[in-house]
Amino acid sequence: MYLSLADWRSRRTEVPAGKVPPFRLAPTIVALGVVSLLTDVSSESVASVLPLYVTASLGLSTVAYGFMDGIYQGVSATVRIAAGMAADRSGRQKWVAFFGYGLSAAAKVVLLAANGFNSLAAVIAVDRVGKGIRTAPRDAMIRFAAQPEHLGRSFGVHRMLDTIGATLGPVLAFLILLAIPNGYGVVFVASLAFALVGLALLGLFVPNDRGRLPADAVPSPPRPRWRDVNTGPMRRLLLAAGILGLLTVGDGFLYLVLQARTSFAAQWFPLLYVGTNTAYLVLAIPIGRLADRWGRKRVFLTGHAALLAAYACAVMPWAGLPATVATLALLGVFYGATDGVLAAMAGLLAPRQAAATGIAAAQTVVAVARLLASTGFGLLWYTVGSDAAMWLVAVGLAAALPLAAMLLRTARTAAA
Repeated sequence: MYLSLADWRSRRTEVPAGKVPPFRLAPTIVALGVVSLLTDVSSESVASVLPLYVTASLGLSTVAYGFMDGIYQGVSATVRIAAGMAADRSGRQKWVAFFGYGLSAAAKVVLLAANGFNSLAAVIAVDRVGKGIRTAPRDAMIRFAAQPEHLGRSFGVHRMLDTIGATLGPVLAFLILLAIPNGYGVVFVASLAFALVGLALLGLFVPNDRGRLPADAVPSPPRPRWRDVNTGPMRRLLLAAGILGLLTVGDGFLYLVLQARTSFAAQWFPLLYVGTNTAYLVLAIPIGRLADRWGRKRVFLTGHAALLAAYACAVMPWAGLPATVATLALLGVFYGATDGVLAAMAGLLAPRQAAATGIAAAQTVVAVARLLASTGFGLLWYTVGSDAAMWLVAVGLAAALPLAAMLLRTARTAAA
Protein backbone atom coordinates (compact mmCIF):
# COMPACT_ATOMS: atom_id res chain seq x y z
CA MET A 1 0.00 0.00 0.00
CA TYR A 2 1.31 3.43 -0.96
CA LEU A 3 2.08 5.76 1.95
CA SER A 4 2.46 9.52 1.75
CA LEU A 5 4.90 11.25 4.05
CA ALA A 6 1.97 12.59 6.06
CA ASP A 7 0.62 9.04 6.51
CA TRP A 8 4.03 7.75 7.60
CA ARG A 9 4.38 10.53 10.16
CA SER A 10 0.87 9.96 11.50
CA ARG A 11 1.64 6.30 12.12
CA ARG A 12 4.60 7.32 14.25
CA THR A 13 2.24 9.04 16.69
CA GLU A 14 0.05 6.55 18.50
CA VAL A 15 -3.44 7.69 19.46
CA PRO A 16 -5.57 5.63 21.86
CA ALA A 17 -8.39 3.77 20.14
CA GLY A 18 -11.61 5.76 19.99
CA LYS A 19 -9.93 9.08 20.79
CA VAL A 20 -9.77 11.84 18.20
CA PRO A 21 -6.19 13.18 17.94
CA PRO A 22 -5.61 16.89 18.53
CA PHE A 23 -5.68 19.07 15.45
CA ARG A 24 -2.28 19.75 13.89
CA LEU A 25 -1.96 21.93 10.82
CA ALA A 26 0.52 20.56 8.29
CA PRO A 27 3.07 23.07 6.91
CA THR A 28 2.17 21.94 3.38
CA ILE A 29 -1.40 23.19 3.89
CA VAL A 30 -0.15 26.57 5.11
CA ALA A 31 2.22 26.89 2.15
CA LEU A 32 -0.50 25.99 -0.33
CA GLY A 33 -2.80 28.46 1.40
CA VAL A 34 -0.31 31.31 0.93
CA VAL A 35 0.10 30.40 -2.75
CA SER A 36 -3.68 30.40 -3.14
CA LEU A 37 -3.89 33.72 -1.29
CA LEU A 38 -1.54 35.42 -3.76
CA THR A 39 -3.16 33.77 -6.76
CA ASP A 40 -6.62 34.84 -5.63
CA VAL A 41 -5.47 38.44 -5.22
CA SER A 42 -4.51 38.15 -8.87
CA SER A 43 -7.63 36.43 -10.18
CA GLU A 44 -10.24 38.19 -8.04
CA SER A 45 -8.91 41.68 -8.77
CA VAL A 46 -9.76 40.96 -12.40
CA ALA A 47 -13.01 39.08 -11.71
CA SER A 48 -14.32 41.92 -9.54
CA VAL A 49 -14.13 44.44 -12.39
CA LEU A 50 -15.06 42.07 -15.20
CA PRO A 51 -18.87 42.58 -15.11
CA LEU A 52 -18.58 46.36 -15.40
CA TYR A 53 -15.59 46.19 -17.74
CA VAL A 54 -17.56 44.02 -20.17
CA THR A 55 -20.92 45.80 -19.94
CA ALA A 56 -19.83 49.42 -19.34
CA SER A 57 -16.28 49.90 -20.67
CA LEU A 58 -16.56 47.56 -23.68
CA GLY A 59 -20.29 48.20 -24.10
CA LEU A 60 -21.26 44.54 -24.51
CA SER A 61 -24.64 43.06 -23.57
CA THR A 62 -25.58 40.88 -20.60
CA VAL A 63 -25.74 37.96 -23.05
CA ALA A 64 -22.06 38.52 -23.86
CA TYR A 65 -21.23 38.79 -20.17
CA GLY A 66 -23.23 35.63 -19.48
CA PHE A 67 -21.16 33.80 -22.08
CA MET A 68 -17.92 35.05 -20.57
CA ASP A 69 -19.07 34.23 -17.06
CA GLY A 70 -19.97 30.78 -18.31
CA ILE A 71 -16.42 30.41 -19.63
CA TYR A 72 -15.10 31.69 -16.31
CA GLN A 73 -17.21 29.21 -14.36
CA GLY A 74 -17.00 26.16 -16.58
CA VAL A 75 -14.23 25.91 -19.14
CA SER A 76 -11.92 24.44 -16.51
CA ALA A 77 -14.08 21.31 -16.74
CA THR A 78 -12.33 20.37 -19.96
CA VAL A 79 -9.10 19.45 -18.16
CA ARG A 80 -9.93 18.74 -14.52
CA ILE A 81 -10.27 14.96 -14.72
CA ALA A 82 -7.24 14.59 -17.02
CA ALA A 83 -5.17 16.73 -14.65
CA GLY A 84 -6.36 14.75 -11.63
CA MET A 85 -5.48 11.43 -13.26
CA ALA A 86 -2.08 12.78 -14.34
CA ALA A 87 -1.37 13.83 -10.76
CA ASP A 88 -2.48 10.45 -9.38
CA ARG A 89 -0.49 8.42 -11.89
CA SER A 90 2.71 10.44 -11.57
CA GLY A 91 2.48 11.05 -7.82
CA ARG A 92 3.69 14.59 -8.55
CA GLN A 93 0.73 16.66 -7.56
CA LYS A 94 2.88 19.73 -6.99
CA TRP A 95 4.24 19.92 -10.52
CA VAL A 96 0.90 19.31 -12.18
CA ALA A 97 -0.50 22.13 -10.05
CA PHE A 98 2.55 24.29 -10.90
CA PHE A 99 1.81 23.94 -14.60
CA GLY A 100 -1.77 25.07 -14.00
CA TYR A 101 -0.71 28.09 -11.96
CA GLY A 102 1.85 28.95 -14.64
CA LEU A 103 -0.74 28.81 -17.42
CA SER A 104 -2.99 31.22 -15.51
CA ALA A 105 -0.06 33.60 -14.99
CA ALA A 106 0.68 33.50 -18.73
CA ALA A 107 -2.96 34.41 -19.44
CA LYS A 108 -2.53 37.55 -17.31
CA VAL A 109 0.24 38.69 -19.68
CA VAL A 110 -2.04 38.35 -22.71
CA LEU A 111 -4.87 40.07 -20.81
CA LEU A 112 -2.94 43.34 -21.03
CA ALA A 113 -3.53 43.39 -24.79
CA ALA A 114 -7.12 42.03 -24.85
CA ASN A 115 -9.65 44.72 -25.78
CA GLY A 116 -12.57 42.96 -27.46
CA PHE A 117 -15.02 40.13 -26.99
CA ASN A 118 -13.02 37.44 -28.81
CA SER A 119 -9.64 38.23 -27.26
CA LEU A 120 -11.08 38.64 -23.77
CA ALA A 121 -13.02 35.39 -24.01
CA ALA A 122 -9.86 33.58 -25.15
CA VAL A 123 -7.82 34.96 -22.24
CA ILE A 124 -10.51 33.98 -19.74
CA ALA A 125 -10.61 30.48 -21.24
CA VAL A 126 -6.82 30.00 -20.91
CA ASP A 127 -6.84 31.33 -17.35
CA ARG A 128 -9.65 28.97 -16.34
CA VAL A 129 -7.96 26.00 -18.01
CA GLY A 130 -5.01 26.75 -15.74
CA LYS A 131 -7.36 26.72 -12.77
CA GLY A 132 -8.82 23.41 -13.93
CA ILE A 133 -5.36 21.86 -14.08
CA ARG A 134 -4.20 23.04 -10.66
CA THR A 135 -7.21 22.66 -8.39
CA ALA A 136 -7.61 18.89 -7.98
CA PRO A 137 -3.85 18.18 -7.51
CA ARG A 138 -3.69 20.97 -4.94
CA ASP A 139 -6.73 19.67 -3.06
CA ALA A 140 -5.29 16.13 -3.19
CA MET A 141 -2.12 17.45 -1.54
CA ILE A 142 -4.28 18.93 1.22
CA ARG A 143 -6.15 15.64 1.58
CA PHE A 144 -2.85 13.72 1.94
CA ALA A 145 -1.32 16.20 4.40
CA ALA A 146 -4.41 16.57 6.61
CA GLN A 147 -5.45 14.34 9.51
CA PRO A 148 -8.51 12.32 8.37
CA GLU A 149 -10.38 13.22 11.58
CA HIS A 150 -9.91 16.94 10.84
CA LEU A 151 -10.18 16.96 7.07
CA GLY A 152 -12.98 19.53 6.92
CA ARG A 153 -11.11 21.84 9.28
CA SER A 154 -7.90 21.51 7.25
CA PHE A 155 -9.73 22.40 4.07
CA GLY A 156 -11.30 25.26 6.01
CA VAL A 157 -7.88 26.67 6.92
CA HIS A 158 -6.76 26.52 3.31
CA ARG A 159 -10.00 28.11 2.11
CA MET A 160 -9.61 30.81 4.75
CA LEU A 161 -6.18 31.77 3.40
CA ASP A 162 -7.49 31.47 -0.14
CA THR A 163 -10.36 33.79 0.74
CA ILE A 164 -8.08 36.38 2.30
CA GLY A 165 -6.61 36.72 -1.19
CA ALA A 166 -10.07 36.72 -2.73
CA THR A 167 -10.95 39.60 -0.38
CA LEU A 168 -7.78 41.60 -0.97
CA GLY A 169 -8.08 41.32 -4.76
CA PRO A 170 -11.30 43.34 -5.05
CA VAL A 171 -9.98 45.83 -2.47
CA LEU A 172 -6.92 46.31 -4.67
CA ALA A 173 -9.14 46.81 -7.73
CA PHE A 174 -11.33 49.28 -5.81
CA LEU A 175 -8.35 51.36 -4.69
CA ILE A 176 -6.95 51.45 -8.22
CA LEU A 177 -10.27 52.49 -9.76
CA LEU A 178 -10.79 55.06 -7.00
CA ALA A 179 -7.43 56.64 -7.77
CA ILE A 180 -7.58 56.11 -11.55
CA PRO A 181 -11.12 56.07 -12.99
CA ASN A 182 -11.33 53.52 -15.81
CA GLY A 183 -7.90 52.25 -14.76
CA TYR A 184 -8.65 48.68 -15.76
CA GLY A 185 -5.22 48.27 -17.36
CA VAL A 186 -3.51 49.06 -14.07
CA VAL A 187 -5.68 46.41 -12.38
CA PHE A 188 -4.50 43.87 -14.97
CA VAL A 189 -0.81 44.74 -14.39
CA ALA A 190 -1.17 44.33 -10.62
CA SER A 191 -2.95 41.03 -11.21
CA LEU A 192 0.01 39.73 -13.23
CA ALA A 193 2.49 40.71 -10.50
CA PHE A 194 0.65 38.75 -7.79
CA ALA A 195 0.27 35.72 -10.08
CA LEU A 196 4.03 35.58 -10.67
CA VAL A 197 4.88 35.86 -6.97
CA GLY A 198 2.46 33.03 -6.12
CA LEU A 199 3.94 30.84 -8.83
CA ALA A 200 7.46 31.44 -7.52
CA LEU A 201 6.46 30.54 -3.96
CA LEU A 202 4.84 27.30 -5.11
CA GLY A 203 7.94 26.22 -6.99
CA LEU A 204 10.37 27.14 -4.21
CA PHE A 205 8.59 26.40 -0.94
CA VAL A 206 5.81 23.82 -1.39
CA PRO A 207 7.10 20.23 -1.04
CA ASN A 208 5.86 17.35 -3.16
CA ASP A 209 5.44 15.05 -0.14
CA ARG A 210 4.35 12.03 -2.15
CA GLY A 211 7.68 12.13 -3.94
CA ARG A 212 9.76 12.15 -0.71
CA LEU A 213 8.98 9.02 1.24
CA PRO A 214 10.89 7.18 3.96
CA ALA A 215 12.82 4.10 2.95
CA ASP A 216 10.28 1.61 4.32
CA ALA A 217 7.42 2.95 2.16
CA VAL A 218 6.43 1.38 -1.15
CA PRO A 219 7.93 3.73 -3.79
CA SER A 220 4.99 4.00 -6.22
CA PRO A 221 1.20 4.08 -5.90
CA PRO A 222 -1.14 1.66 -7.62
CA ARG A 223 -2.13 2.93 -11.05
CA PRO A 224 -5.50 4.73 -10.68
CA ARG A 225 -8.35 3.62 -12.90
CA TRP A 226 -11.61 5.36 -13.73
CA ARG A 227 -13.57 2.45 -12.27
CA ASP A 228 -11.95 3.22 -8.90
CA VAL A 229 -13.95 6.46 -8.91
CA ASN A 230 -16.99 5.38 -10.91
CA THR A 231 -18.88 3.88 -7.96
CA GLY A 232 -22.52 4.18 -6.90
CA PRO A 233 -21.92 6.59 -3.99
CA MET A 234 -19.66 8.79 -6.13
CA ARG A 235 -22.18 8.87 -8.99
CA ARG A 236 -24.90 9.98 -6.59
CA LEU A 237 -22.67 12.71 -5.18
CA LEU A 238 -21.84 13.92 -8.70
CA LEU A 239 -25.48 13.91 -9.74
CA ALA A 240 -26.53 15.91 -6.67
CA ALA A 241 -23.70 18.42 -7.16
CA GLY A 242 -24.55 18.77 -10.85
CA ILE A 243 -28.25 19.40 -10.26
CA LEU A 244 -27.49 22.09 -7.69
CA GLY A 245 -24.76 23.56 -9.91
CA LEU A 246 -27.25 24.09 -12.74
CA LEU A 247 -29.13 26.44 -10.43
CA THR A 248 -26.10 28.36 -9.16
CA VAL A 249 -26.02 31.84 -10.68
CA GLY A 250 -22.62 33.51 -10.94
CA ASP A 251 -21.85 36.14 -8.31
CA GLY A 252 -21.39 38.80 -10.98
CA PHE A 253 -25.05 38.55 -11.98
CA LEU A 254 -26.21 38.95 -8.39
CA TYR A 255 -23.97 41.97 -8.00
CA LEU A 256 -25.28 43.50 -11.23
CA VAL A 257 -28.83 43.06 -9.87
CA LEU A 258 -27.85 44.78 -6.62
CA GLN A 259 -26.05 47.56 -8.49
CA ALA A 260 -29.05 48.18 -10.74
CA ARG A 261 -31.48 48.29 -7.83
CA THR A 262 -29.40 50.58 -5.61
CA SER A 263 -27.59 52.61 -8.31
CA PHE A 264 -24.32 52.98 -6.41
CA ALA A 265 -21.29 54.32 -8.28
CA ALA A 266 -19.33 51.93 -10.48
CA GLN A 267 -16.06 52.31 -8.57
CA TRP A 268 -17.74 50.76 -5.54
CA PHE A 269 -18.66 47.62 -7.47
CA PRO A 270 -15.53 45.57 -6.48
CA LEU A 271 -16.45 46.00 -2.81
CA LEU A 272 -19.39 43.64 -3.32
CA TYR A 273 -16.85 40.86 -3.81
CA VAL A 274 -15.09 42.01 -0.65
CA GLY A 275 -18.31 41.60 1.34
CA THR A 276 -18.89 38.04 0.16
CA ASN A 277 -15.27 37.04 0.64
CA THR A 278 -15.13 38.59 4.11
CA ALA A 279 -18.10 36.47 5.17
CA TYR A 280 -16.46 33.39 3.64
CA LEU A 281 -13.17 34.24 5.38
CA VAL A 282 -14.81 34.46 8.78
CA LEU A 283 -16.86 31.29 8.32
CA ALA A 284 -14.46 28.94 6.49
CA ILE A 285 -12.88 27.28 9.54
CA PRO A 286 -16.01 27.19 11.76
CA ILE A 287 -18.04 25.65 8.94
CA GLY A 288 -15.25 23.15 8.25
CA ARG A 289 -15.32 22.08 11.90
CA LEU A 290 -19.11 21.91 11.78
CA ALA A 291 -18.91 19.65 8.72
CA ASP A 292 -16.57 17.26 10.56
CA ARG A 293 -18.93 17.07 13.56
CA TRP A 294 -22.46 17.55 12.21
CA GLY A 295 -21.99 15.92 8.81
CA ARG A 296 -20.59 17.09 5.48
CA LYS A 297 -23.74 16.29 3.52
CA ARG A 298 -25.91 18.33 5.86
CA VAL A 299 -23.57 21.31 5.70
CA PHE A 300 -23.38 21.04 1.89
CA LEU A 301 -27.18 21.18 1.58
CA THR A 302 -27.42 23.99 4.12
CA GLY A 303 -25.01 26.01 2.00
CA HIS A 304 -27.33 25.74 -0.98
CA ALA A 305 -30.25 26.78 1.20
CA ALA A 306 -28.23 29.92 2.03
CA LEU A 307 -27.76 30.49 -1.72
CA LEU A 308 -31.53 30.29 -2.19
CA ALA A 309 -31.97 32.92 0.52
CA ALA A 310 -29.37 35.12 -1.23
CA TYR A 311 -31.41 35.00 -4.45
CA ALA A 312 -34.50 36.11 -2.55
CA CYS A 313 -32.67 38.96 -0.80
CA ALA A 314 -31.23 40.27 -4.07
CA VAL A 315 -34.68 40.82 -5.59
CA MET A 316 -36.73 41.71 -2.53
CA PRO A 317 -38.66 45.01 -2.81
CA TRP A 318 -36.76 46.44 0.16
CA ALA A 319 -33.64 47.16 -1.90
CA GLY A 320 -30.84 49.06 -0.26
CA LEU A 321 -28.07 48.46 2.24
CA PRO A 322 -29.87 45.75 4.29
CA ALA A 323 -30.62 43.66 1.19
CA THR A 324 -27.06 44.08 -0.08
CA VAL A 325 -25.44 43.08 3.22
CA ALA A 326 -27.76 40.10 3.63
CA THR A 327 -27.05 38.89 0.09
CA LEU A 328 -23.28 39.12 0.53
CA ALA A 329 -23.35 37.37 3.91
CA LEU A 330 -25.50 34.52 2.56
CA LEU A 331 -23.18 34.07 -0.40
CA GLY A 332 -20.28 33.78 2.06
CA VAL A 333 -22.16 31.05 3.92
CA PHE A 334 -22.81 29.27 0.63
CA TYR A 335 -19.14 29.16 -0.35
CA GLY A 336 -17.99 28.23 3.14
CA ALA A 337 -20.42 25.30 3.25
CA THR A 338 -19.83 23.92 -0.25
CA ASP A 339 -16.39 24.55 -1.72
CA GLY A 340 -14.04 22.67 0.59
CA VAL A 341 -16.83 20.40 1.84
CA LEU A 342 -17.49 18.99 -1.64
CA ALA A 343 -13.76 18.38 -2.15
CA ALA A 344 -13.59 16.58 1.20
CA MET A 345 -16.59 14.36 0.36
CA ALA A 346 -15.22 13.45 -3.08
CA GLY A 347 -11.72 12.84 -1.72
CA LEU A 348 -13.06 10.42 0.89
CA LEU A 349 -15.37 8.55 -1.49
CA ALA A 350 -12.49 7.89 -3.91
CA PRO A 351 -9.75 5.38 -3.00
CA ARG A 352 -6.48 6.94 -1.91
CA GLN A 353 -4.63 6.28 -5.17
CA ALA A 354 -7.39 8.08 -7.11
CA ALA A 355 -8.09 10.95 -4.70
CA ALA A 356 -7.19 13.73 -7.16
CA THR A 357 -9.29 12.04 -9.85
CA GLY A 358 -12.30 11.85 -7.55
CA ILE A 359 -11.97 15.48 -6.49
CA ALA A 360 -11.52 16.49 -10.13
CA ALA A 361 -14.65 14.59 -11.15
CA ALA A 362 -16.76 16.50 -8.60
CA GLN A 363 -15.23 19.83 -9.59
CA THR A 364 -15.76 19.06 -13.28
CA VAL A 365 -19.45 18.37 -12.81
CA VAL A 366 -19.90 21.60 -10.86
CA ALA A 367 -17.89 23.61 -13.40
CA VAL A 368 -19.91 22.31 -16.37
CA ALA A 369 -23.17 22.90 -14.52
CA ARG A 370 -22.20 26.47 -13.64
CA LEU A 371 -21.11 27.16 -17.21
CA LEU A 372 -24.59 26.18 -18.38
CA ALA A 373 -26.18 28.10 -15.51
CA SER A 374 -24.35 31.36 -16.28
CA THR A 375 -24.93 31.17 -20.02
CA GLY A 376 -28.59 30.29 -19.52
CA PHE A 377 -29.13 33.01 -16.93
CA GLY A 378 -27.67 35.64 -19.25
CA LEU A 379 -30.22 34.65 -21.90
CA LEU A 380 -33.00 34.49 -19.32
CA TRP A 381 -32.14 37.98 -18.04
CA TYR A 382 -32.19 39.31 -21.61
CA THR A 383 -35.57 37.65 -22.25
CA VAL A 384 -37.63 38.26 -19.10
CA GLY A 385 -35.61 40.76 -17.07
CA SER A 386 -33.33 40.41 -14.06
CA ASP A 387 -35.91 40.06 -11.28
CA ALA A 388 -38.09 37.49 -13.05
CA ALA A 389 -35.00 35.49 -14.06
CA MET A 390 -33.76 35.44 -10.46
CA TRP A 391 -37.12 34.29 -9.12
CA LEU A 392 -37.29 31.47 -11.69
CA VAL A 393 -33.86 30.19 -10.65
CA ALA A 394 -34.80 30.48 -6.95
CA VAL A 395 -37.92 28.36 -7.48
CA GLY A 396 -35.85 25.76 -9.36
CA LEU A 397 -33.28 25.59 -6.56
CA ALA A 398 -36.00 25.20 -3.93
CA ALA A 399 -37.38 22.23 -5.89
CA ALA A 400 -33.92 20.69 -6.40
CA LEU A 401 -32.82 20.70 -2.75
CA PRO A 402 -35.04 17.77 -1.62
CA LEU A 403 -33.89 15.71 -4.62
CA ALA A 404 -30.24 16.40 -3.81
CA ALA A 405 -30.85 15.45 -0.17
CA MET A 406 -32.33 12.13 -1.26
CA LEU A 407 -29.33 11.39 -3.51
CA LEU A 408 -26.80 12.26 -0.80
CA ARG A 409 -28.58 10.20 1.84
CA THR A 410 -27.22 7.01 0.23
CA ALA A 411 -23.59 8.15 0.22
CA ARG A 412 -20.96 6.21 2.10
CA THR A 413 -20.44 6.97 5.79
CA ALA A 414 -16.88 8.24 5.25
CA ALA A 415 -18.15 11.18 3.26
CA ALA A 416 -21.07 11.95 5.52
